Amino acid sequence: MAKFLSVFSVRNLLVLSLALNVSLVLRVLVSHDSQNGSFNGFFIEKQNGPQEEAHASKGARLSSSVSSSSSSPLTTAQGDQDRVINLDHGDPTMYENYWQKKGDETTIVIPGWQFMSYFSDPRSLCWFLEPEFAKQVVRLHKVVGNAVTENRHIVVGTGSTQIFQAALYALSPRTEAEPISVVSAAPYYSSYPLITDCLKSGLYKWAGDARSFSKNGPYIELVTSPNNPDGFVRHSVVNRSEGILIHDLAYYWPQYTPISSPANYDLMLFTVSKSTGHAGMRIGWALVKDEDVAKRMTKYIELNTIGVSKDSQLRAATILKVISNSCERSDGEGDSFFEFSYHLMAKRWKQLREAVHQSGLFSVPDFPPQFCNFLNRVFEPQPAFAWVKCEGEIEDCESFLRGKKILTRGGKHFGVSPKYVRISMLDRDKNYDTFVERMSMIQS
Repeated sequence: MAKFLSVFSVRNLLVLSLALNVSLVLRVLVSHDSQNGSFNGFFIEKQNGPQEEAHASKGARLSSSVSSSSSSPLTTAQGDQDRVINLDHGDPTMYENYWQKKGDETTIVIPGWQFMSYFSDPRSLCWFLEPEFAKQVVRLHKVVGNAVTENRHIVVGTGSTQIFQAALYALSPRTEAEPISVVSAAPYYSSYPLITDCLKSGLYKWAGDARSFSKNGPYIELVTSPNNPDGFVRHSVVNRSEGILIHDLAYYWPQYTPISSPANYDLMLFTVSKSTGHAGMRIGWALVKDEDVAKRMTKYIELNTIGVSKDSQLRAATILKVISNSCERSDGEGDSFFEFSYHLMAKRWKQLREAVHQSGLFSVPDFPPQFCNFLNRVFEPQPAFAWVKCEGEIEDCESFLRGKKILTRGGKHFGVSPKYVRISMLDRDKNYDTFVERMSMIQS
């Protein structure tokens, strides 16, 4: 003991005691701040992991979880009024709760030695398309009734963006002296101009709003239906004999819009991200009627990425299979993926309309109700994005909402007035609930 005291002087012991007390104080402060979702002024979103979520929801039906959350009043947690809500991107994280509750039903295991080859089926037109993924794509479309798959070739891509690029490459004539014009009716998807012109291709170029397009000769028109950003059902507007159509049907699913009939077009684009919520898989697909077009699309993907990840395709096949199973065996109490998603979107649109009405500074579109053959009910479309207009003297709605710490995407990116903004409806519950409450409190 004497040796110990000789090594540590009184001064050393005082310093050690001070350090221990400071450490204790910091631990208490960090614990307090983390409960409020903030630390040193930076917001940190606290999320429950799958185990905690599963434990909290054990024994609860999916439909009851939606209805109970819709009946509870919105409350802003301490510190949320200073938090930036980013609803610029359509990141579909609202689907996490459903898939957490599915647990091991959607889990796949791939041994390290399997699926090492480039090739999935060398005899197939799209040689990197996994047969199980193709099978589940066809099955899901038949279950939902949203697209014709007979006499169609399936081309898989790394998300709908690559599929879109492959379609432009495949449809562009090789004998023209100048690039073919690519158009879409405004408001059009904001990434169309960027994706079309990013390579400055000699085959095709962006030519703007289809409604004002007057150039003679061949053209490609992009028809997004339901439309991103405004949610309306779309048809082609140029309608000239030399036109080639691409139908982007990423949102033609029953949680967003009534399924009135199977889409039956020459080239139709779909994506896993908006149909199931699995944006991170980066899987999209096209249903292509013309064999030569499908071959050229496949060639583009071959040149671009030498195929598409088999791991992602197999995981996507599992997810699609689970969705089809849930629809076919649904007991009417919310197990069906599309029933769950429909009710969640309906709840969110009701919240937004109430917030807009309470504020008086904004407006959102009204949609005509239609009968949905899949859900067997009449309802108004409830798009994945809200197309919000700032009324009155507010000219730049994006900047105005940024001042309220709400990040959106302004109308100028979609070829229209900056009085409009696109707002994602697909974020997590906490962010979305904070957003609609904040919108309701914005007064003139």
